[in-house]
Amino acid sequence: MQFHGPLTASIFALTVLTAAPVQADVYAFMDAGGVVHFTNMPSDPRYAGMARAPYRVSNPKPVKTSYRPAMNPDRYASLVEQAAREHRVDRALLQAMIATESGFDPHAVSPKGAVGLMQLMPETARRYGVRNPYDPADNIRGGAKYLRDLMQKFNNDLSLTLAAYNAGEEAIVQHGNRIPPYRETLDYVPRVLTLYREYQRKVR
Repeated sequence: MQFHGPLTASIFALTVLTAAPVQADVYAFMDAGGVVHFTNMPSDPRYAGMARAPYRVSNPKPVKTSYRPAMNPDRYASLVEQAAREHRVDRALLQAMIATESGFDPHAVSPKGAVGLMQLMPETARRYGVRNPYDPADNIRGGAKYLRDLMQKFNNDLSLTLAAYNAGEEAIVQHGNRIPPYRETLDYVPRVLTLYREYQRKVR
């Protein structure tokens, strides 16, 4: 996957503390070749119907998790690459999600009970046949399968896909196929997108 189109500055604003709130809309879609396109000024008709991702950034706080600071992101590179290839998702995207979800700590457990590298909830782990959510290979494989299904369900809208991964599929539907106004989710989506872009640069 590659990034195309003008990226809204609000995505990059996550790395800078701002004194005043900033809000912008980001539109995204994935084309048939697997290229992810982002813009804040949709001109291509393929952006039509894509949900807007409203980002309000004002001294953003870390996403609430129980994990320790990020470990070496290359530690599970081979497992990430294998899962990405098997389930047709971008390796850099999986890395960005693992960094955000668990800091590459396979023993991470969230206050809500999400477990492992990709922070799978128990019901999600069972749904995707993950027998041991603390096992890195099993956890990444299950998370990648879930991510692929979410992409298909939300028409390759990456912002909605990430929001659904964080807040749950029903939360997206209940809010009219828009990103729900949860602080954690509004922090989570642009954070993953920012890391995604950074990891893409490293693998080129």
